[in-house]
Amino acid sequence: MKKAISVNSEDIFNHLKVSCQFPSILESIITCKIIESKAAEIGLTINLKELQKASDNFRLSQQLQTIQDTEIWLQKHHLSLDDFEKLIYTNVLSQKLVEHLFSDRVEAHFYQHQLDYAGAAIYEVLLNDEDIAIELYCALEEEEISFHEVARQYIKEPDLRRAGGYRGILSRRELPAEISHAVFAAHPPKLLKPITTSTGIYLILVEEIIQPQFNEQIRKQILGELFSQWLQRQMKDVEIEMDLNGEEIELYNGKANKEFSNGSMV
Repeated sequence: MKKAISVNSEDIFNHLKVSCQFPSILESIITCKIIESKAAEIGLTINLKELQKASDNFRLSQQLQTIQDTEIWLQKHHLSLDDFEKLIYTNVLSQKLVEHLFSDRVEAHFYQHQLDYAGAAIYEVLLNDEDIAIELYCALEEEEISFHEVARQYIKEPDLRRAGGYRGILSRRELPAEISHAVFAAHPPKLLKPITTSTGIYLILVEEIIQPQFNEQIRKQILGELFSQWLQRQMKDVEIEMDLNGEEIELYNGKANKEFSNGSMV
C-alpha cells in the first residue's frame, strides 16, 4: 500500500524559495505581464485560426498525436484545458508582439552587425603547459604530426577526442574575446599560434570561416535577441508589489525589500 503524502500551495511556494528558483519564476511572471500589457496597449488581437494552428504545432512538437496523448500530457503537467489554451494564447501573443515590434528592423540589424553572425569551423586542443604547446605548434607547422594525433594524445573528453578536437561551427559570441579575435582574423586553413587564456593554452586550427547569409534561422535569432534586449529594458522600469503568505515584498528594479505583517524588516 502506497503511503500518502500531502502537498499544498504553501509547500510548493516554500520549495521554490529554498531551492532558489523563485527569482527565475518571478522573472517569468513579470515577463508575461509585460507582454500582455504591451499587447493590450497596441491593440494586438489573436483569432481562432491562429490559436488552432499554434495548438496543432505545439502538439506536434510534443509528439501528442492523439487526444489520449494530450490528456496524459496535461495530467503530467497538472494543466486543465483552460490552462492549455492560456499557454497557447501566451505563446502566440509573444510571437505576434515580437513581429510587431521588430520585424521591420531585423534585416537592417543583420547588415549592421553582419560580422557577429559569421561562423568559424575550428579544431582545438586545450593544454596546461606552455612549453608543450609551443613544441606541438612547431611540430604541426613542420607537419611532423597531425592535429588529429595531437587531439588523440592530449584531449581527455572522449567525444571531442574522437572528433579530433573538432568544436563545430562557432560564432564570435561563443568564443572568448582573445580567441575570437585571432580566429576571425585568420585566413583558413590556418594553424594559430598558441593562445594563452585564464583556462589554459589553446592550440587552434581554423578550417573555414563561414560568411553569414540572411535566412529564416538568422531572422528568428535576431528577433529573439532584440526582444530579449527590449524585455531587459522593460524590467528595469518595473516596480512590483506582492503579498504572499502575509508577507509584503516590494521590488525596485530587481531589488527586493521585505516587510512582514508585524512591521519587522529583514
